[in-house]
Order: sequence, then C-alpha cells, then structure tokens
Amino acid sequence: MTTNATAPVAARPVAGIIRAEVEDFLFLEAALIDDWRLEEWVELFTLDCTYEVPATDAPAADPGLTWSLIHDRRTMLEQRIIRLKKPEAHAEFPHSQTSRIIGNVRITDRLDESLLVQANFIVSRMKAGKFDTYVGRHYYELVPAPEHFLIRHKKSVLAHDRLDPQGKISFVL
Repeated sequence: MTTNATAPVAARPVAGIIRAEVEDFLFLEAALIDDWRLEEWVELFTLDCTYEVPATDAPAADPGLTWSLIHDRRTMLEQRIIRLKKPEAHAEFPHSQTSRIIGNVRITDRLDESLLVQANFIVSRMKAGKFDTYVGRHYYELVPAPEHFLIRHKKSVLAHDRLDPQGKISFVL
C-alpha cells in the first residue's frame, strides 16, 4: 500500500465548494468500497486521518475512553485493508457483496481549510446466502485537494441497537 497522501493545502477556498462536489466524492468513495478497491479507498485519507465506528450503545463516547467497533489511524487502516484482502480473513473470504446508498448529504460547517459533512447511509450486504442491512450516518472532515477531497476524519455511526449475529463488522462501512 502506498502512503503518498499528504496533509494537503486546500486546492481552493472551501467557501466555493458546493454540495454536489461533496456528493460526487462520497459516491466515489462508496463505489471504491463496494468494488473492493480498498487500496484505492485508503488513498482517499490523509496521513493524519482517523476512521471510527463507535459502539452502537455509545455513539457519542470518546473513543480514547471507551470501546469502539473501529478506531483506526492511517497505519491501522492500511493494516485492516491488508488483512481483509487475505484468504485467511475467514469473515470476509470470499468477500461480502455490498451495495451502498448515500443520501441527505449536508455541508454542516466550513472551517479554514476543511469542510464538515454529514451523510446518511444504507449498506446492503450479501454473504454466504445471508442478506443484512446496515443504516446510519457518516460524519466527515474533508480537505480539498487538487483532484477531489481527502478524508481527515470519518466517523460512521450505526443506527442499530445491536449487531446481529456476531456483534462485529468484518467489512468496511
């Protein structure tokens, strides 16, 4: 996995960015994950990124003080992708087939060099003859870059009171 993503200087002022540009980027991210192009997906993140999926019973809890389903910095995110792609990753081999719907995209704040964005999601997953649906909301901090955006922070909050049947997520939300 390459780590050529750098903490970018804004390609243009965040004030000029419109929601449709953000939506296109989120649709690109969803397509990369659904197509299992995970090496390309991880390149959408800055080197100082965090990616988290909090526990379903404590979505607002500080991940440094409580348990999370996922709380990765860039290096751990890259390692997660390497593990998911190996045949030894029994929970994801063969890989799940997923289809994502991203909607209700909103730019909630414009910071000096980044945007705060929220988007609802529905992920349909088919694995071993079983069909599961995951719903929730993504929270992003996006940094404008020359080609698109880079993700400095992504938090995926599930709108579930529990995870069935095994209580874990073995694929990328």
